[in-house]
Parts: sequence; C-alpha cells; structure tokens
Amino acid sequence: MDKSLLLGLPILLCCFRGASLRLTVSPIWIIFRQRTCSTVHEIFINEDRYLEIVQCRMCHLQFPGEKCSRGRGICTAFAEESCTTGRIFKRDGTPWLTFMGCLKNCASVDNIKWSVYLVNFRCCRSHDFCNEHL
Repeated sequence: MDKSLLLGLPILLCCFRGASLRLTVSPIWIIFRQRTCSTVHEIFINEDRYLEIVQCRMCHLQFPGEKCSRGRGICTAFAEESCTTGRIFKRDGTPWLTFMGCLKNCASVDNIKWSVYLVNFRCCRSHDFCNEHL
C-alpha cells in the first residue's frame, strides 16, 4: 500500500470522527455550523422569510370533470404570496376552466368580466394546500 495513503487515513478518520453539526438560533437568523477537521462551514437562513411559507396545489389547466391537464404540481407561497384558485365560467354560469397556484398580492374577487366569461379568484394562507377545495 502507498505510504501517502496510510498517512492520509488518520487525517480522514479525524474529519469524520470530529464532524459535528450544531444549530444556533438567533432572533433573525438560523445558523447551521458544521465542523470538519479545522474548517467551519456556515449556512445563513433568514428565519423571517421561511417561517411564513405555505405550500399550495398548482395546476395551470383543469377542465370540468377532468384531472389537471397542464402544470400539475406544488408551489411555495412566501410572505407576500398566497395560494390561489381561479375559476372561469361562461356567462350562463357553466364552469369552463380552473387554475391553481401561488400569487403575489392576491385578492379574492367575484365575477370579473373577461370577454364572454366571468372569473372568480379565491386566496388563502390558512394551511398547506388550502386552495385544493376553494
């Protein structure tokens, strides 16, 4: 076996044995610190930005009686955003299209006139996936 490999083995084992992960919480930041040998790695996460997140159902196109046909997934609504569900109806009240996702500065409104259609928006932030059944 190569002599340099044998000498490097104790250093490598030192790194794994001495590795530790600590979590320090301050009012504004969460700091993750990981020590490996003599190096410290820190990741700063702004606590204010991530404490108010909500996951939302996302679907770009869903026609009545069908499953989501485009853009199916999950999006994350941060502090200024909300989960939203939009429904488009024909003027006679017949459902035509539904879409869901995350929207910044969302406002719940009814019967916005758009050509020969009416559009309803619903916004929520109460819990994850709150827009599934709006």
